[in-house]
Amino acid sequence: MGKKRASLPIRQLLVLRSKPVFSIFLVFCVFAFVRLNRSKSRSSTTDKSSIDEKSKLETNPKVAFLFLARRNVPLDFMWGAFFQEANVRNFSIYIHSEPGFVFNESTSTSPFFYGRQLNDSIKVAWGDSSMIEAERLLLKVALGDPANQRFVLLSDSCLPLYKFRDIYEHLISSPKSYIESYFDFEDDRYDPKLLHAIPKDRWRKGSQWFTLIRRHAQIVADDDVVFPIIKKSCKRQSNASVSARRQMLDLHKPQDCIPDEHYLQTLLAMSGFENEFFRRSLTYAQWNQSATEKDKQWHPFTFDYTDASPQSIREIKEIEAIHYESENWTEWCQVNGAFAPCYLFARKFTRGAAVRLLSEGLLGPFDPVLFLNATRRFFPVKHRDIQAR
Repeated sequence: MGKKRASLPIRQLLVLRSKPVFSIFLVFCVFAFVRLNRSKSRSSTTDKSSIDEKSKLETNPKVAFLFLARRNVPLDFMWGAFFQEANVRNFSIYIHSEPGFVFNESTSTSPFFYGRQLNDSIKVAWGDSSMIEAERLLLKVALGDPANQRFVLLSDSCLPLYKFRDIYEHLISSPKSYIESYFDFEDDRYDPKLLHAIPKDRWRKGSQWFTLIRRHAQIVADDDVVFPIIKKSCKRQSNASVSARRQMLDLHKPQDCIPDEHYLQTLLAMSGFENEFFRRSLTYAQWNQSATEKDKQWHPFTFDYTDASPQSIREIKEIEAIHYESENWTEWCQVNGAFAPCYLFARKFTRGAAVRLLSEGLLGPFDPVLFLNATRRFFPVKHRDIQAR
């Protein structure tokens, strides 16, 4: 009969079996501790990076200047003087010009404009929805830089009325956008066919020259509802087609709709954001009605050399409020409860007008020798003012 193997006491057996289990548990705890610390470290680094990025944006927010040009920017020498005193971290420049046009030393007097054109620009026609498409292209590109917090649309005949520091501080300190927007009770551009998509009480009119905070700029860039409707239904009638239709018996006048005068205002009204912007543009224009019988439309006045006097600029700067006759309503120009300039920019100015204002110290001390050396090849000997847009 074989011998029975002596069995170990139960307590000793449990101790022997628990040793490897305890070792595995200890290794797991150490591993988990290391992973947790690494995770916290990574999270801390990410949070610190996010805070640093946010702090960077808050300390150095940029103003994006968006130029809508037909070809070159005729007043680039004036803008060059304007940007010369600025910190390059406080602004950026984007230009929508005709497809294929490049800004370099042979096409611009100012290095600030070199290479700033959009590479995917489109052909733009006045009074056409292509104008809005170009504006949206500018916004989409400018939104690619998270530091851009204000977006100013300018024409190629615009000029600044103040130095960079003053304009920058005004724009950054204001929490709202600037968009001229009003309801014109006598406006016959609203097409009743729009009723199902755009209610008449949301139809707005105003200037296309905006200044937007980043949130509103993103809304415009992302819009895929209102723009297609405006593009399809709001179109400018040519003078010939209008005259021909008016000769038809008992027919009402066709809607002569200018898309860029309605799109942005109507979009934000439809989105419920009208309390988030000042209902005025920061770009001044002097409007005159045509004297001819064939053309009774209103057109912006063009300032040439003789018109652009220091007195005329002073009068623009002294404007304190804007009155809208269609609504019998006046908006006083204020920012954060304090009175502020109504206008920071103005149009339409010719090269001759800009030269005069620059030489008379609009943007500070002027050196005629440096100016002539920098712009000699761009100005013909017998100077003629180029008609501004």
